[in-house]
Amino acid sequence: MDNKKFEVIIVGGSYAGLSAAMSLGRSLRKTLVIDAGKPCNRQTPHSHNFLTQDGSAPKEISEISKSQVSEYDSIKFYNGFAISGKRIEKSFEITTSNGDTFTSEKLVFATGIKDIMPDIKGFSECWGISVVHCPYCHGYEIRNKKTAIIANGERAFHLTSLVYNLTKEITIITSRIADFDKDQLKKLEQKNIKIIEKEISEIEHKKGQIEKVAFKDGSTENFDCAYAAISFEQNSKIPKELGCKLTENGHIEVSSMQRTTEEGIYVCGDNSIMMRSVALAVSSGNITGAVINNELAQEAF
Repeated sequence: MDNKKFEVIIVGGSYAGLSAAMSLGRSLRKTLVIDAGKPCNRQTPHSHNFLTQDGSAPKEISEISKSQVSEYDSIKFYNGFAISGKRIEKSFEITTSNGDTFTSEKLVFATGIKDIMPDIKGFSECWGISVVHCPYCHGYEIRNKKTAIIANGERAFHLTSLVYNLTKEITIITSRIADFDKDQLKKLEQKNIKIIEKEISEIEHKKGQIEKVAFKDGSTENFDCAYAAISFEQNSKIPKELGCKLTENGHIEVSSMQRTTEEGIYVCGDNSIMMRSVALAVSSGNITGAVINNELAQEAF
């Protein structure tokens, strides 16, 4: 790529990044999208709760999105990983794993988050298929099924309250001593929700479809599906290295306009949103592009 200077660099070219790029492309902003083509939901067979694309494969949505963004001549794409970044006076410099360096006036991170899989055999193979994180994204498809909630404490109780509207066959697997207060325990008992405090050794499955949960004491229990609350980390370390603050939960701190705590740096998508969904990623990217275009316009006018 001959041109190394851009008005905006977007690190991450999935839903949020492409949405920001489209907004910028429609305002003729010279924008570079750096992406390696490995979105966090690549194992998920279908995406839901997104108007016009409900039930589509995530890859299909990405391909359509990229083809549409590519129609804007001011948008360029680079296939690779961004590995470092630094501020140079009023601009930014991004270096890739291939050793290429690009500069821009504004910087966007649409880099998402990385789920940290528990040390349970079969868990990662089922993740996004029959072991899921979100009732809004997947709950309708697994309604009225025998369901496990793999979580404990407040997170488990909140998730159970949402799932209860979708199925009454719920078992909470805390994997250790249950951490519920008296009122929560009473409510769970009233709803006939079973609690298993045993540790999971394996999720038995066929091609990602859960069949049984095996416990370390040798016992098993059949389930059709499961929700799990697991930890995550930022997919890219560059925002933090550039000084962007993180929230207590580990998301990048942003204003309502997707601005970080560092001037000229913006983020959008799962790296800054507690509720993970394609629709929200697209929305935050659209806002980001509009905000950046406005700032560039005001600076130049």
